Amino acid sequence: WFYLLCSARSLGLSITDEQIQEMEANLDNIDFKMAAEEEKRLRHDVMAHVHTFAHCCPKAAAIIHLGATSCYVGDNTDLIVLRDGFNLLLPKLATVISRLTDFAEQYADLPTLGFTHYQPAQLTTVGKRCCLWIQDLCMDLRNLERARDDLRFRGVKGTTGTQASFLQLFEGDHDKVEELDRLVTMKAGFKRAYLVTGQTYSRKVDVEVLSVLAGLGASIHKICTDIRLLANLKEIEEPFEKEQIGSSAMPYKRNPMRSERCCSLARHLMTLVLNPLQTASVQWFERTLDDSANRRISLAESFLTADIILSTLQNISEGFVVYPKVIERRIRQELPFMATENIIMAMVKAGGNRQDCHEKIRILSQQAAAVVKQEGGDNDLIARIRADPYFSPIQGQLESLLEPSSFTGRASQQVARFLKEEARPMLTPYQSKMGVKMELAL
Repeated sequence: WFYLLCSARSLGLSITDEQIQEMEANLDNIDFKMAAEEEKRLRHDVMAHVHTFAHCCPKAAAIIHLGATSCYVGDNTDLIVLRDGFNLLLPKLATVISRLTDFAEQYADLPTLGFTHYQPAQLTTVGKRCCLWIQDLCMDLRNLERARDDLRFRGVKGTTGTQASFLQLFEGDHDKVEELDRLVTMKAGFKRAYLVTGQTYSRKVDVEVLSVLAGLGASIHKICTDIRLLANLKEIEEPFEKEQIGSSAMPYKRNPMRSERCCSLARHLMTLVLNPLQTASVQWFERTLDDSANRRISLAESFLTADIILSTLQNISEGFVVYPKVIERRIRQELPFMATENIIMAMVKAGGNRQDCHEKIRILSQQAAAVVKQEGGDNDLIARIRADPYFSPIQGQLESLLEPSSFTGRASQQVARFLKEEARPMLTPYQSKMGVKMELAL
């Protein structure tokens, strides 16, 4: 209201300095009790606040809400809140990326067993796996920035978006109506307003906003699911407080409760995008009011849910516990099978026949697999190869052929390049706004 009447006065509307000063002096003087009583009496939220504001500003009472519609107040405010909500989330997301970046760099070279289909695959490194998480979050950071920057102001459009009331106030002067729209948009901190609206801004805007938050939820759900699986493997755990209890019945339990909470809330966040999708699809002509109650829940809950899962993930990423010996043991269990190709090539270089070597290793591999699966023993393939005279030409090479770092390809180099060229540059705008260490016992 203040933006509207200041701008209207600058364009020649009959509004006094005294009225403007009175409104400015009472911008934060809100009697919420009176507003609640007025809404109960009038059954109209915006008009309840018109009366409440007018009570504080008797000299300006006659002009408050002049030419405006309820959506001038509600929708424009929502757009301000959405923009400011993004501005709160973005530094939190950047903080999480920063913490994970430090972790990825620290463990860039530590080999670990990779999985496809949750079955043992080729080796990767702990840092490289973390970069997969970071890359998803960097995409989310870009998407949140884009959604924020794409927001426009509804501006001054009138009851059905035609600006008819303002055209009448300015006696048919189209230029002044357009300038009024521009001035109010600028005062609210937006560069642009939507050129066309109905009574509301298009509810497709809410779809775009909640879609990027749902995408963030999907990323965090994936990351925290990985952490939960790694906790089961006892390779990496989330922080666990000194006196924390994992289970009321099983004292030894170390449940990944923070990661589970993130997954739980992320699922909620992902479902909330269904609300604006349905709302946008059923807006009749210039608008209908079945959007309002839904939006008051879904928009706010999306930002609040995104906020807490980011805080929780920050807490997790600042307290990761890595167990290199467990990781090494799991590699030893699987590496002999992975090394067979290298062994075949070494034998061929030493003068052996590729097909003969393949058959020898096939038989020994099946024997070793039977020990693991049927007897519950350790993988003894390498011991079998050492004991077989056929492989005597390469006995001296076996240790180097089984060095885990030789199976991780360019993982370390990929980590270094990704962090330098993509992850860290994205954090630059947020350096001064990143959060401190999350000391919450979440």
